[in-house]
Order: sequence, then structure tokens, then C-alpha cells
Amino acid sequence: MVKKEITLSPSLLSCDFARVGEQLKELENAGVKWLHLDVMDGAFVPNISFGIPVIKSIRKSSPLFFDTHLMINAPERYIEQFAKAGSDCITFHVEATSSPAAVLDMIHAQHKLAGISVKPGTPVQSVYPLLEKCDLLLIMSVEPGFGGQSYIESATEKIRLAANYIKRKKLKTLVSVDGGIDVRTAPAAASAGADVLVAGSAIFGKGDITAAAEALRKAVNGR
Repeated sequence: MVKKEITLSPSLLSCDFARVGEQLKELENAGVKWLHLDVMDGAFVPNISFGIPVIKSIRKSSPLFFDTHLMINAPERYIEQFAKAGSDCITFHVEATSSPAAVLDMIHAQHKLAGISVKPGTPVQSVYPLLEKCDLLLIMSVEPGFGGQSYIESATEKIRLAANYIKRKKLKTLVSVDGGIDVRTAPAAASAGADVLVAGSAIFGKGDITAAAEALRKAVNGR
């Protein structure tokens, strides 16, 4: 069983937006500390979600750590705005910019944690040279753009490779995994070295958020 503490980062994309304040309070009461915010532009990914105004609005009433995931082209255009809206960590896709190192520096200049993400088809080794600048590495275990997809099994090996590299280089980068995470797939991702598990429908889609979060914790830790 996994011995280290795993952070759950429920994806707001799967919440009931008519009850968003209530459901965020349920997350707090369930002991959840992070909230994953999927920002989609309809260009980098074939879907549109929400953006700066929604994050700014919920920031006023939620103490959760805002784990903002930018699935947008040229993220460097909006780093300052997402930081000011209340993001605590800003993660962008290495495939979405020609200057990933510069974007990481921009995020840190806003005094925020900086993350980089790779799609399923992108070798995780391609971002190794950037990890010294990264607080978080987000490995996509589904094709980004839609919730409710099934976990791509090959992501487990990518998690293991990245976690081993980070340990070998004595880096402090957290490994996060996003897509298809539920009680069946979470143990493999955590055992491979994930520190953060992003889950949408497995938490918000179960009716009882507290019970769903606890079920994921038990699946990972065996208690």
C-alpha cells in the first residue's frame, strides 16, 4: 500500500454549478485541501469551460488551494490575470507554448507555484530539463478537453518514470495525474509515484462528496 500522503484535487468541471458554493463547502468538510480548475479555450482543446471571472468569484468564498490547469494556447498571455484572480498554482501545457521556461518564470514572478503538463502522446522525458523550475508536473491520463474519460493505462509508466527522475535528481516537484481517476485506477497512479490525484466525476458525481473522497483515500492508502 501507498505510505505517503496523497493530495486529492477534485475537478470543478464536474461539480453542479447551481450548487457550487455548497459543494465547495462539502469538500472543505471532507478534509479536501485542493481544488482543480480546468480552463479550456476551445482551441488548444475542443471544448470551452470557464475562466478568470469564475475563479475570481469563487475565490471570495473558498479557502481551498486553487490548482489552476490552463488548457489554452499561448498561456503566457494570461498568467498575470489568473494569478490575480486567485490561483495558487498555475499549470500550462508544454505543447501550448514555444517558450515553456519563460512561462514558468512568469508564474513565479507572480509569486505562484508553477506547473507544466504533458498530453498522453507527449513523452514525459521531454519536460525533464524544465523540472528544476517546476513545482508540479501534471501528467494527463486522458486526452485533455472533456471529463468522464477512461484512464489511459500507459500513464502509469509515465508517472513512474517522472517520479524516479525527480527522486534521483533530488527535486521537489510534485507529480499530479489527471484523467479517469477513481477507486479502481487511483492505487496504480499513487503506487507509481503520484503525489496529487485529480478526480472529477469520482467525487462530484457520486452524490455524497464526503463519502466519495473517503473512498478514494481508502483505495489509495488501504485505510
